[in-house]
Amino acid sequence: MAVHDIAAPPARAALGWWLAGAFPPGEGLPDPDLIVGAGHATHAALLAARRARGGRAVVLMRPSLPLAWFDLCVVPEHDRPPARPNVLVTRGPLNPLRPASRRGEEGIVLVGGPSAHHGWDGAAALAAIGEVLAREPDRPWTVTTSRRTPAGFAEAARAALAGRARVVPWQETDPGWLPERLARAAVAWVTEDSASMVYEALSAGAAVGLLPVPRRGRAGRVVRGIDGLVAAGLAVRLVDWLAGAVLRPPAEPLDEAGRCAEWILARWFGA
Repeated sequence: MAVHDIAAPPARAALGWWLAGAFPPGEGLPDPDLIVGAGHATHAALLAARRARGGRAVVLMRPSLPLAWFDLCVVPEHDRPPARPNVLVTRGPLNPLRPASRRGEEGIVLVGGPSAHHGWDGAAALAAIGEVLAREPDRPWTVTTSRRTPAGFAEAARAALAGRARVVPWQETDPGWLPERLARAAVAWVTEDSASMVYEALSAGAAVGLLPVPRRGRAGRVVRGIDGLVAAGLAVRLVDWLAGAVLRPPAEPLDEAGRCAEWILARWFGA
């Protein structure tokens, strides 16, 4: 199998190529079996590439164009997609994480930051992390931040959690650092604004706890997705854990990327 990455062109250019039945970025490449895109900027290009070169167009989100125009739409359930033969509904966005065959006893804390759906209270976040560490003082803990984490939080965490946890700001990590730590971690506590990291932790097979973050306004799609994980018993909120709820790893780690691949292979390639 050969994979070729093509940067999404401007939509106006892609539309012109579609009208002309051409796709210049694919010149010199073999005709594709699958054309996969994620992000609104890829939609017109997917259709132009398919018209020019064949293959099946797969979009990894709810597209801004009609769903019927694509061969497969892989859509997270929190986006409330309609039931259609070409729509595969997933629990959260796809990610490349896989569970490890052997796990340690390590714990990891993943810290996000303010977003369209959540506000931020750094002092409250530190207090919540402190409660987790106080309950499990013998577990080796690592705390890491993300690009959305406000400046100064990592330094404040190092001071507040000295001797209890290793604090690693995202700037000190490489692309493989987090997947490696999640593969080893028995427990992952994630600020609930960080939906992508919550789903990655579940895909890695860790027991997932949710640290509270202020919400903005009415519950949107990200919040609905997190609430659905709690309702399904796949994640536990801090307040419930402190009250006695048990934090367990998922009975079967999420493998939505694998399930999507199996769907494609079974229906289109007879595997």
